Amino acid sequence: MVIATGFFDGVHLGHRLVIERLVQAARDRGDESMVVTFWPHPRNVLQDDARNLRLLTSLSEKKDILHELGVDRIEVLPFTREFSRLTTEEYIKDYVIGRFGGKAVLLGYDNRVGSDLLTPDEIERIAVEAGLDVIRTDSVSVPAGVVVSSTKIREALSSGNVESAAAMLGYDYSLVGVVVAGNHLGRTIGFPTANIRLYEPLKLLPGNGVYSVEVESLGRKFRGMCNIGTRPTVNTGTDTTVETNIFNFDEDIYGLDLKITFLKKIREERRFSSLDELKAQLERDRNFCIVG
Repeated sequence: MVIATGFFDGVHLGHRLVIERLVQAARDRGDESMVVTFWPHPRNVLQDDARNLRLLTSLSEKKDILHELGVDRIEVLPFTREFSRLTTEEYIKDYVIGRFGGKAVLLGYDNRVGSDLLTPDEIERIAVEAGLDVIRTDSVSVPAGVVVSSTKIREALSSGNVESAAAMLGYDYSLVGVVVAGNHLGRTIGFPTANIRLYEPLKLLPGNGVYSVEVESLGRKFRGMCNIGTRPTVNTGTDTTVETNIFNFDEDIYGLDLKITFLKKIREERRFSSLDELKAQLERDRNFCIVG
């Protein structure tokens, strides 16, 4: 068994280099590839600024992507305070070798395992002393020269730069949830919307604004536009909503799954002086999405 360990939030381009090397190394050795990951996120357990943590992928999304990349086995370890106290050596001996039968480990350029927070070079030394083969990978940069990381992707999404986030992820960012009832105001001005409640409450929302999106529901894909924000024209509250106008679509999908994939930010959310002014802007937004 060739094993890579990490949280792999987003399974971005840097992670993909690790996974591709993992899968190829296992095949070259005539062995199986395994990713060992954790749930929940360590910051949630250790309370390391946990209130501000938002995830790029739910556990199910992460597992789906890893399987698509060719990983043979995925093991999810419950991350607890007791587990967090394991040293690197204890983790390698008790889990990588003892529980999973690992013969080789793959280390990314910034891989960390164990409470002792050792560097990849120090981890390699311990792994070799334990009898494991070690495979190393380098960091990955996007064309702009930015080293890819989950933190940088979160920053891009929070500012609404979904295109930059997609360049670092290697795919367009999406949200998945169930369609819930809204106030139906959009229908009265010709722009009915599907409001969603996310299946993963900690999933990161792109920054407030209006986006060109692709929508998937009922096994079909549509184009649309999505507003994330507080709807200041018609709402005095501060709750953030995710509502999507699906083009050329008029079916009842309350209670059904909806996947929203973000393509481009159109504009910031703002307050309009009247519903007529809002409607006129929405017409311009829709035309922009259709024309590109």
